[in-house]
Amino acid sequence: MAKSKPYKRRIFIINPKFQIKFSLYVAGLLIISSIVYPFIFDTFVTGMIAQLKNGGANQLASATTLKWKAILTTLILWQVGITTIVFISCIFISHKVAGPMYKLVKYLTSVRDGSAGGKLYFRGGDYFPEVAEEVNETFDSIQENYKNDFVYISEVHAYLNNLSMVVPDDKKVVLNEINKKLTEIQSRFHNL
Repeated sequence: MAKSKPYKRRIFIINPKFQIKFSLYVAGLLIISSIVYPFIFDTFVTGMIAQLKNGGANQLASATTLKWKAILTTLILWQVGITTIVFISCIFISHKVAGPMYKLVKYLTSVRDGSAGGKLYFRGGDYFPEVAEEVNETFDSIQENYKNDFVYISEVHAYLNNLSMVVPDDKKVVLNEINKKLTEIQSRFHNL
C-alpha cells in the first residue's frame, strides 16, 4: 500500500492585507530600531577622523574614512539582508495564523449555507488548533440541542394532532395553523 504524501503548503499569502501589513510592521520596527546604531557609530568615527585630521594625521584619517565607508556599506547591506529575512519569516509565520482564520471563515460560511461537511480541522503546525476544537464542540452542542428540540417538537406536533380531533371546529383552524408551522420547523431540522 502506497503512503500518501503529506500536505504541502503552496500558497503562503492567504490573507495579503493582514500578512503583508504584519510583515511590514515588524520589518519597519526592525529598521527603525537598527538605524540608531549606524548613526551612533558614524558620529563616533567621524569625530575620531576629525581629531586625526586636526592632529596632523591626514593619511591615517583618509585610511580610516575609507575603512569606515566600507564598514558602513557592509552594515547597511547586512541590515537590508536581515530585514528581508525577517519580512519573509513574518510571511511564513503569519501564514500559520491567516490559514486557520481563512479555513474558519470558509467553514462558517458552509455551515450557514447548509453545506458543511463534517468537522473543522486545521493543518498540522498551524496556530490556534484549540479554535477548531472549540468550534467543533460548539456545533456538536448545538446539534445535540437541535435533536432534543426536534424530539420535543415532534411530541407537541403529535399531541396537537390528537387534540384537534376532540376540539370544536372553530378551534381546529388555529390548531391546524400551529401544526403547519411545526411541520415547517421540523423540515428545517431535517436539513441540518
